[in-house]
Amino acid sequence: MNVRKIVTVVEEIRTEGGREVATPAKVAVVAAVIANPWAGRGFVEDLAPGIDAHASDLGALLAPAVLEALDAPAEAYGKAAIVGLDGEIEHGSALIHTLKFGDHFRKAADATTLLPAVEKRGPAGVLFDIPLKHITDATIRSHHQSVEVRVSDAPHPGEIVVALAAAAQGRPQQRLAPLATER
Repeated sequence: MNVRKIVTVVEEIRTEGGREVATPAKVAVVAAVIANPWAGRGFVEDLAPGIDAHASDLGALLAPAVLEALDAPAEAYGKAAIVGLDGEIEHGSALIHTLKFGDHFRKAADATTLLPAVEKRGPAGVLFDIPLKHITDATIRSHHQSVEVRVSDAPHPGEIVVALAAAAQGRPQQRLAPLATER
């Protein structure tokens, strides 16, 4: 796996809605900018060899890094794959929509739910939102949120930005009633 760079962003929200947040709300993102293993090869029918060669290593690299950056137990998480203009969205999906990638994060975060995801194609500097959900119960509304990310010089046309995000809590100042109240 050819990693050009790692980008880490930590956001700490201290006020929301004009009120101080009792405990600052913390979200971390760690993104790896990698060479697209399928770039320049035309249409590749079988993506499995590239998945086998890269997905697990990528998950093993990013999962501990995002939890270290968060510096707190994760309560919500998500993932992203942003493919450069010479690639297919399927290339990013192939890397992140496999247990070989996601199980590293699930195990490290002691999580059980599926990781919500965004995948898209775009030029260097494209803005993307990573959706987050609770790590053990995807119906917990307070943890449905997203974090906005941008890597200024990535992805190059033959690259993929693969990112993991983790939050130490739900949305700051969340006030929605539990889903059970609507049944």
